[in-house]
Formats: sequence, structure tokens, C-alpha cells
Amino acid sequence: MSFDREREMHTTTCGDCGNECQVPFKPKEDRPVYCRECFQNHKPAPRQGGGRFGGRSGGFGGDRGSRFGRRDDRPREMHDAKCGDCGNDCQVPFQPKEDRPVYCRDCFQNHKN
Repeated sequence: MSFDREREMHTTTCGDCGNECQVPFKPKEDRPVYCRECFQNHKPAPRQGGGRFGGRSGGFGGDRGSRFGRRDDRPREMHDAKCGDCGNDCQVPFQPKEDRPVYCRDCFQNHKN
């Protein structure tokens, strides 16, 4: 794949202000497209958390619509658990299974590759 050529741009109408704008993808009829200025009003708020793969960033490199990202701001349902290493009580965002250990935030760091 060559990156030397310029990206094909498509002309469309902003779904907010109605101005004509250029976008680097072919717009779909069932989804609104926004100009650069209006797009700023539709960006998700930055999430707090660790770096690229840690914390609650919602996936690989942020929440850009990947299948790993969360698409809403509802609070996660948390479940009580006991850490398999230190034995402290903790909460995890999934239903723990009886046959698999669960680790608190601090101990989990020791089990990452």
C-alpha cells in the first residue's frame, strides 16, 4: 500500500450547520457527517485511566468505535471478588467464575505479560 498519493476526499453537507465540507471517507446515507468545527461538539469526552492498554481507556488506543470500545457512558456493573494473590476484597467489571482466579488492581499488574 502506497502512502505517497493523496487521500481521496468526498464532498458532503455537515449534519449540524449545513455547510459543505470535505471528508476523507465516503459518507453513508444513514449516518450524519460533521464539518471540522461541528465535529468538535460530537467527540467523546476523554476518559481517565492508564496508558494505551491499561486503565479504562476502552480498548486499543481509545474509544474510536473499535469493537473493544464502550459505546455509552453508563456506569459499569461491578462485582465483588477476592483477590487470588493477596486475598483482599476488590471489585471487577465482570462476573467472576469459580474456577478462575481474580486479581485486584495491584496484583493484576504482576500477571500481565
